[in-house]
Amino acid sequence: MDAEKQKQLIEAGKFRENNGSVMRVLNILDHTFHELKDIEYALPNLSRGEIVESINYLNEEGYIHLRSIADKEQTTLADANFEELEAKAASKGLRLLRYVITDPCIRL
Repeated sequence: MDAEKQKQLIEAGKFRENNGSVMRVLNILDHTFHELKDIEYALPNLSRGEIVESINYLNEEGYIHLRSIADKEQTTLADANFEELEAKAASKGLRLLRYVITDPCIRL
């Protein structure tokens, strides 16, 4: 196996782990909205870029809801700044956390 293929496997594994970490934090924080910076504080070993990548994936796949802190309107990372957003697990995310469904990009 060449070095590039090994690097891709490592990155894919890390992405799955990061997604699972974000979902577990949201589960621990309960089922209310929490600022994204709270997730960042809870995961000091992840860079903001890694957290943004996971939040974006989880939101796009319907596992979490994102909304603006200021006006409580649903939004996305593409339309707002990290510091302006809060998140909570969606019903699909709760099914994932309870092992009712699985996703190959999320390792719990």
